[in-house]
Amino acid sequence: MDSNAIDAVPQVLLICANADLTDRLSHDLVEAGYGVSTATTGKQGMAQAQRSRPALIIIDRLLEGESGLAVCQKLRSEQFCMPLLMLMARDTLDDRIACLEAGADDYCLKPFQADAFLKIVQIYLQPGDTTAEQLRFADLTLDVGTRTASRNNRLIELTTKEFELLRYLMEHPREVLAREQILENVWGYDFVGASNVIEVYVRYLRLKIDSDNDKRLIQTVRGVGYVLRES
Repeated sequence: MDSNAIDAVPQVLLICANADLTDRLSHDLVEAGYGVSTATTGKQGMAQAQRSRPALIIIDRLLEGESGLAVCQKLRSEQFCMPLLMLMARDTLDDRIACLEAGADDYCLKPFQADAFLKIVQIYLQPGDTTAEQLRFADLTLDVGTRTASRNNRLIELTTKEFELLRYLMEHPREVLAREQILENVWGYDFVGASNVIEVYVRYLRLKIDSDNDKRLIQTVRGVGYVLRES
């Protein structure tokens, strides 16, 4: 096979301690045209992610030694920006909140059919938007095609949800956006009063966007939500 063709195949890292589940998911992913590498522990998964920089990481919440949530948090803390998909056995509100607050972009509930699982994978591995659209506010620029931001000529890599949140804010500059609006338009979930997932991701964005700047662009409107405006 041509080496360029190999490089073009999206690579998926599967971190899962269940051998049967790993075999089934690996088979489904390969049949769907993806490259697959596997790890059975969080430590192995972190090392593999460092080496291969996959396009997507799938993490089983049930791992030996440490939870999938902890692995997800470590990946985000080390600035891994690829989509993270969590495999979960329960679908309570608390479980969904914990998954998203750990930094996962989405979750898949076990047990699941191959078609449903691959559909979620496809959503996060489909080709990016080729539009040349750029959103600008003050000295901040968001490139919709590459899903990256820049400020003062400093390139800022964004996770999927960081990009979607920043895009929503930049599409409504100087408009106070209620938490309910943000949850509905960025996450599509009704977590009103039950989650601090927005606060978590605003903190992520501020660390990336405002770290080297005196002017904080994402402002908190106490008791309401957030607004993108200059100080």
